[in-house]
Amino acid sequence: MRIDIITIFPEIFKPIFNESILKRAQSKGKVALKVHNLRDYTKDKHRKVDDRPFSGGPGMVMMAQPIFDAVKKIKGRRKAMVILMCPTGRALTQKKLKNLVKAKNLIIICGHYEGVDERVREQIVDESISIGDYVLTGGELPAMVLVDCVVRLLPGVLGKAESLVDESFENNLLEYPQYTRPANFRGNQVPNVLLSGNHKEVQKWRKEQSLARTKKIRPDLLMKTQLRERK
Repeated sequence: MRIDIITIFPEIFKPIFNESILKRAQSKGKVALKVHNLRDYTKDKHRKVDDRPFSGGPGMVMMAQPIFDAVKKIKGRRKAMVILMCPTGRALTQKKLKNLVKAKNLIIICGHYEGVDERVREQIVDESISIGDYVLTGGELPAMVLVDCVVRLLPGVLGKAESLVDESFENNLLEYPQYTRPANFRGNQVPNVLLSGNHKEVQKWRKEQSLARTKKIRPDLLMKTQLRERK
């Protein structure tokens, strides 16, 4: 898989992309991560990529020209899905990630300031994505989140495929509690069922805990499941 990121702050991606799972995924040849400086594509002699919004208003808007030219150059003749990271996009979910991971090429545009010229969204963006109902300074952090989420789903990236099966948001449930050694830590004992060696009872306990945790913390996930089952 190849993922290209278009940003005005290319340096901030290096510490993230050169560590942990993302670094190993690149070393294994599972993914190629390429970061592009949007200012390299502007025709302005001062490398300017933004301008004032028409009809006034606060802030600046990212101009269409640099983004159009960057996407055209980066995409070339390849087929690639173009994503805009912005707070007005559709919410990023595990289900959406499973669809994105099927793509061989992703081009991610990091929005900034008051956003991008709407003609970018209308003409070259395939999907706008938001990572939550809040506003960040720019699309760089959301782009990092998206890349991390997608890459870890690629076959062979994680040590064991089973690691993905019982994670939070699979089947609209949060993951069950996890424990490790020692079995007794400062008087707090690991649940006996996890020490029993009875795999059937362990699975039952995990399902019960997963359901209880979801009901307490994210009841909206259970409501989504119920609505889907009624259709």
